[in-house]
Amino acid sequence: MKTSIGTALATGPDGRVVGSDAAASALADLPSDRVDFCQVFCSIEYEYDAVLEGIREIVGSDAALIGCSTASAFTEREVAEGAVAVSLVTSDTLTFATGLGTGLRENVSRAVREAIDEFPTSVDGYPYLSAINLHDGLSSVGEELALVTQQKLGPTVSIVGGSAADDHQLEATHVFHDDTVARDAVVLALIASKERPIVSIRHGHEPLSDPVEVTHSEGSHVYELDGKPAFEVWKDAVRDRVREEFGVDVDDLEAGDQLLQRIMCEFEFGIDQGEGRYKMRWPWVEDDYHVLRFALDIPEGTVFRVMHGTPDSQIESARSAAERAVEKAESEGVAIAGAFVYDCACRGIVLGESFPTAVEGMADELEVPFVGFETYGEMCMGLGQFSGFHNTTTVIMLLPE
Repeated sequence: MKTSIGTALATGPDGRVVGSDAAASALADLPSDRVDFCQVFCSIEYEYDAVLEGIREIVGSDAALIGCSTASAFTEREVAEGAVAVSLVTSDTLTFATGLGTGLRENVSRAVREAIDEFPTSVDGYPYLSAINLHDGLSSVGEELALVTQQKLGPTVSIVGGSAADDHQLEATHVFHDDTVARDAVVLALIASKERPIVSIRHGHEPLSDPVEVTHSEGSHVYELDGKPAFEVWKDAVRDRVREEFGVDVDDLEAGDQLLQRIMCEFEFGIDQGEGRYKMRWPWVEDDYHVLRFALDIPEGTVFRVMHGTPDSQIESARSAAERAVEKAESEGVAIAGAFVYDCACRGIVLGESFPTAVEGMADELEVPFVGFETYGEMCMGLGQFSGFHNTTTVIMLLPE
């Protein structure tokens, strides 16, 4: 036996039953009843403790478990809202260590240090280390968290993951570690492997505006761009395209309008990383109509471009992320057992009913089992990859056999 991955989705009125059903279906894909690692993505419609109890009934108490709350989740076979998604791994070529860190907003470094306290620095016979980072999606510390995680684990450790979500409610997000459910926390899984996991990332946006500088911000709130009200600068950049594509005047849309939310996901901000690469930043507007709020702190002096990403480009970028991952695996001679996918909730808003088409594109390219969820931000730091915290991207980790 090498590495095998089983995936499943389940829905229903009873969280414990749904957790049990999802785990049992995923377990049926494995060659034995042994489970080394379990990753869970759970809708906010369920009591998380009950879901985890149902999963434990199937996988037993020895399997390392991490997970988080989400909006929709998916596997290689289907996409569903109000669901529990489970992936189970059994392996002779991978080993896992997991940990939980709390008090994330107050002290990122301390939270990461707590999470990795019992991690090995190396594992004999398993030369490659990588990590999964799942964290409170409303903490506003994503960029700092990405950097601190890399500092603590070392520059050769590839890191992927995402921010927990709550179905666009923006009220409370949770992470899971073994049988613990926590807010304001980060959960980490360290994967030691005989072959290097493959990491890929793509977004579907292109620059629309000239550069603009953040001239007044406080934490995650941006008040001015180039000395002008931030929301007005954004509207000026997108007004003609919005009228052309949506047939509406962006000035007529109210802060709580779902159409405005979709438009702001399609017309986000990008930070130039050089060589035509951009790190995406998702804004939304609140009732005062002047302040743009982001999922993490935006320091003054940050230089943005307003970006544009159509539904078609979002579908293509997901497929491209999968295609690039497969090509890299083939070039390195790495056989793939399955994948974990961290995909932004903003892409789900832009795609709407077409989101399953993007997942189907990934399935066509990967041709292995995978599980994923819609995040409030994606993490990707790896050799030859983008670094840091991202929005509106597809991040894929391929696990070697």
